[in-house]
Amino acid sequence: MKNCFKIKFVLFFAALILSGPSVVFADSLGENVDFYIASSFDSAEREKISASLQVKSDQLYFYVDNAWWEQLQNGSRDELKSSLSSLCQEFDDKIYPILTSTYGSEWNPGIDNDERITVLLHQMQESAGGYIRTEDEYPKEQAPHSNLREMIYLNASYITSSIAKSFLAHEFTHLIVFNQKDKIHGVTEDTWLNEARADYAPARVGYDDEYLGSNLQQRISIFLDYPSDPLIEWTNQKKDYGALNLFIQYLVDHYGVEVLVNSLHSKKTGVVSLNEALQNQGYARDFSQIFIDWTIAVLVNDCELGEKYCYKNENLEDLRIAPQINFLPYADQASLSRTDSIKEWSGNWYKISGGKNALKFKFTANSDVQFKVPYIISENSQAKEIGLLEFNHNKEALLYIPDFRAKNKSLIIIPSVNGDTEESHQFSFVASVIEKTPEQEQESEAELIIQLKAMIQELLKEIAQIQAQIKALQQQHVCGKLETNLYYGMQNNAQVSCLQEFLKAQGTEIYPEGIVSGWFGPLTKQAIIRFQEKYVDEILAEHGLISGTGFVGRTTRAKINSLLEK
Repeated sequence: MKNCFKIKFVLFFAALILSGPSVVFADSLGENVDFYIASSFDSAEREKISASLQVKSDQLYFYVDNAWWEQLQNGSRDELKSSLSSLCQEFDDKIYPILTSTYGSEWNPGIDNDERITVLLHQMQESAGGYIRTEDEYPKEQAPHSNLREMIYLNASYITSSIAKSFLAHEFTHLIVFNQKDKIHGVTEDTWLNEARADYAPARVGYDDEYLGSNLQQRISIFLDYPSDPLIEWTNQKKDYGALNLFIQYLVDHYGVEVLVNSLHSKKTGVVSLNEALQNQGYARDFSQIFIDWTIAVLVNDCELGEKYCYKNENLEDLRIAPQINFLPYADQASLSRTDSIKEWSGNWYKISGGKNALKFKFTANSDVQFKVPYIISENSQAKEIGLLEFNHNKEALLYIPDFRAKNKSLIIIPSVNGDTEESHQFSFVASVIEKTPEQEQESEAELIIQLKAMIQELLKEIAQIQAQIKALQQQHVCGKLETNLYYGMQNNAQVSCLQEFLKAQGTEIYPEGIVSGWFGPLTKQAIIRFQEKYVDEILAEHGLISGTGFVGRTTRAKINSLLEK
């Protein structure tokens, strides 16, 4: 992508703001003029060249570097003049009226007291599309190398290409910004925002509507190559234009070009001027929040997830950034860790996939600045949940995701730092496999408690049943006096059970077996015999017996009943 650069020199600013036009030019076709140029952009690193006026219109003078012009064949010269005439017409009819009605006017008639703008073509380095030199707007007393004109410099190599009109619109916007900020308000715009307005100019004029070969297509290509280039750090390289252009496209998509216009007409500059414009237009979100929204939008670009998470421009509806992949092994106790650093106002996208069971994710900010870390949980390659990590006092944030592998999930984080320096800030994260998340553990404990409570209820029911049975048995075997004779062979008899209970209470010398069954069997009979022989005088003597019979008759019952009463 060929970039449009500019060079700015602010010299003796206070005095120059008050100075007016001092020189008047009246240029005629074919006229030769010596111009100072930026050697850093010139292909031969020249500082000064001679150029001739080849085409002019109501708004433009087109000068061409004589050294380059003389190398052209006649046919190429005719083609060049035709291209310049078309470009003049495009500027007069479209670029100038649209951009001045949007942003305001350039300094007109300016330092040269001429309403026309001078455009100088010379061969530049391949990466350059054009530039301006703000020193041209100042008298030579303050800027000795001033050309004393409102001037735009374009790369001759691209002048016959369709992209040339985008370059021209870009550089003309810089002249407008100089007038609206430096001349009117006495402040110099932050370079990144100056470039942002200028790089949006082709879209404003409509040159990006046809995507193929457009400035927008070139900027997208740069962005995909350098997605994490810091937004407000300007290094004068082509990579600076990628993220910048895509962010401004998003900003205008959602908040209107008025944000760029109103911030331009403010005495403030940079982020502060944009926040002022957003507030004055009634928007609740500030620049830092919009930046976070944008980092999510270029990843998911899906309006169904939320209006702020997509582009409205149909040429950008398929734009999606590819995050850096971090793979978690399919193993128990597996983990991965990463330490990295990011610059302020840069987008950074990290994807964690793989693993099994649940995922524990820990992010640590190794810096005193405040990190903002949106996250996206995807299921089956579709974004399912968008959130923001919450940090504790130790600058740590924890996130747990259940069933991480089972549902083909992935986690994407987008850490960023929003400040006013160009420093880098370090962070680290650890992703690890766990059996269950704390929430799942709590759910398991709750389920276990429910199960235990159910088991307890079942046991209580069983206990109640047993107690009822015992009570019934106790009621069936309430032992009082023996009222009937008892004898060998009786079965399931409550009186026999009471007899056995009595015999058992007499000790092992009488009833060593101690069985209470309700059956009058041999063991019970032998116990009665022992009992009768123990109390022979009271039980057997009356019957003339000295040996027990094992039959519980009148005298045996009488002795038993007497002992039960004690």
